[in-house]
Order: sequence, then structure tokens, then C-alpha cells
Amino acid sequence: MLKALRLALLCSLFICALQTYAERIYLGIDILQQSGFSAIAGKRVGLLTHPAGVNRDGVSSIEVLRRAKNVKLVALFGPEHGIYGNEKANVPVDDKIDPRTQLPVYSLYGKYRKPAPAMLQGLDALVIDLQDVGVRSYTYVSCMRYAMEACFENGVEVVVLDRPNPLGGLKVDGPPLDHEWRSYVGAFHVPYVHGLTIGELAQVAKYTSGNMQVSNAVRQKGKLTVIKMRGWHRAMLWPQTGLKWKPTSPYIPNLSAVLGYAMTGLGAQVGGFSHGIGTPYPFRLLRFKGKSSTELQQALLAKQIPGMSFRILRTKSAAGATVEGVYVNVSDWSKVRPTEISFHMMQLTAEWTHANPFATAKNPGLFNKHVGSTTWWNEISQRGAQARVDLFVQKWATQARAFQSNHAQFQLY
Repeated sequence: MLKALRLALLCSLFICALQTYAERIYLGIDILQQSGFSAIAGKRVGLLTHPAGVNRDGVSSIEVLRRAKNVKLVALFGPEHGIYGNEKANVPVDDKIDPRTQLPVYSLYGKYRKPAPAMLQGLDALVIDLQDVGVRSYTYVSCMRYAMEACFENGVEVVVLDRPNPLGGLKVDGPPLDHEWRSYVGAFHVPYVHGLTIGELAQVAKYTSGNMQVSNAVRQKGKLTVIKMRGWHRAMLWPQTGLKWKPTSPYIPNLSAVLGYAMTGLGAQVGGFSHGIGTPYPFRLLRFKGKSSTELQQALLAKQIPGMSFRILRTKSAAGATVEGVYVNVSDWSKVRPTEISFHMMQLTAEWTHANPFATAKNPGLFNKHVGSTTWWNEISQRGAQARVDLFVQKWATQARAFQSNHAQFQLY
């Protein structure tokens, strides 16, 4: 009986601790509301957002701004997947009238990636409230940067409502983006896992040259306001915030997929690997055509990747078929370099394929736009199974430390 009471007390204290964390975290949208919308009071504004753009109570930022008596919300802007998150990946989205608000919705993932001047006409400010996942190739940060460029060119203020990086603000990992590979899946010259919030990335765009495709004069003249969070600090991973995760895209329904995207997203771009899309474990359940789960598990274990473990898991696909694969588990977050496994996957792909698929890839440009490193492309395409993954991982770790030092001035927390 006493043991049960102690356990109940410990559980109660744990729940209280989580509630205390939750009570302390206020998102950019919350701080804006608490200020009486002072940053946009009396202004005609547009809002670039998606389903994860909610306040700490889960209320859509669209509704928060619509209810603000001293703000005139006149237009909505949608990124990839649309403002309601129901559009497929890589599929263009059309402009429309939002049936819920009767406001025009301008798609920034259709005919235009960058807002046209007509879309911004009559706006005093564009408010941006997008939940990022902390990975360079995730397109919401690209959407933000392109929108910033258009606003700066057309004299419209940008107000970014900051949100947590779900991977925290301390983990930086993977290859930096080479300038020749800048694209919509690589709009910032940062490591693949960058360790910044979306508000901090907005500052990088505004206050450094080379990350925006506008003249320095336009960039410097443009007006940017970042509404900081309160209560978030860099060591926090998403579960420590006490906030509920809202799916940011169809393949990122939960936090497991967020971490999986950072780990395996690059590794299945070329060759026989699949990483769990269409199963309950997107980006976490690995399979390789022609290899058994046991063979794959043994090959991954042999790589001795720090902080990771691998177990064979059987589940059902969305179509109801039985699927078996190797689940990628994080056993020690402090030791994990998230992207490392992807480069071992590439090495295994070259080893297990008759002809090096990287040397014969039909669209190497798309691969390089995601990975961002010409030197790695030369390594894997020329050396294949002999590619020196460890050498590159160490080099990128050194570059990550330099990046953190050089960009400390943009950290808001």
C-alpha cells in the first residue's frame, strides 16, 4: 500500500512538473495577443500559416487574428500542403477563397513560390506563423524566406511569430549547404540540422548577405519584427515544452517522424532503401529491397553509430499489408548525430547494388539540392561502397561548431 502511494505521489509530481513547463511556454502568437497586438495594431495584414499555426491552447492563429478588434486580417497565404495541411507533398496548390473565413487564400506552392506584388497590395504587414521541424530541406523556412524577399521589395513589413525548434537549439549536424545547391529545399546556407528557431532563421536572412536573393540595399531597408517566445530555452526538445504537437505535413504526424526525417530523410533518396512512408512509423522503419530485416539490422549495427539502436519490427501498411523492417531507435540523444545514419545508408546502397546507383543517378541535382555537399557527391559517386563516411561526419561536426559560434548573435534564447 505504501509503495503504491509513493508511486502515485511520484506520478503526481511528474504531471505537475509537465504542467509547470506548459504554463511557462508562450508562443509568438501568445505574446502578440498578450501585447494587445501592438506590433500590428491598426494595420491591414496578411497571414502565412498552416494547421500547426496555433496558440498554446490550440486555437488557430487565423482565428486569433480574426478576433482581434484592432487588426484587419484581409488575406491568407498557404505554404506547401496548404493552410489546412490537406494537400499532398510536391503537388501544386491553387489560389482559392477560404470557405471558413471567406478570405482570399494565396498559394505559395503553386504558380508562385514568392508572393506576387498583387498579392501584397494593400497590406501593411505580413504575419508569418509556421511550425518548422529544424531541418534545412523542410520547405516552410524556404517559404518564409521567399515571402520576406517579396515583402522587402514591396515595402510590406514582416512579422514572424516564433515557435520552438522541436529538435532543440543545441543540436547542429550534417553538411552545410554549398552555394551552387541553393533551392526551395535548401534556402539557407546552414547545416542540415541547424539548431535555430524560425524567428532566428528570419534574422539570419535579414542580417546576413547571401541568404536572400535581393540586393543588400533592399534587405537592409526591409522591416522585420520577430515576436519572441517566453519560457523556451535552447536545451528544450519538444516534449519538454508541454505543448501538443500538431502535424506539420502528412508525413510528419508526430514527434517520432520529426526526428526520423532528420535522421533517414536523406538516406533513401537514391537506391533500394525505403524509410517507412505508408506505415505507422514514417522515416523510422527501414527496409532495403532484396535484403532481410536481419541482414539490414546486422549491417546497421556493424556501423556502430553513436546513440542509436536497431530492432526488427512488424506492422501493417496503410493498405493493410504486413510490413517488416528495422526500426531506428535513439538510445542516447546526447551522442546522436542525427544525419549520420543517412550517409551509412548511402554507403550500404552502393555496396548492395550491382552498379553504384550514385554514379548512374538520373537526377543527381535533386539529390544534391537536399544533401547540399558537392564534396560528398564526389565521394559517394566515385568511391561508392568505399566512401569515407566517418571522415565526412567528423568534418561536418567541426563545421557545425564553427556555425554555432558564428551565428550566436542571432540566437534569441
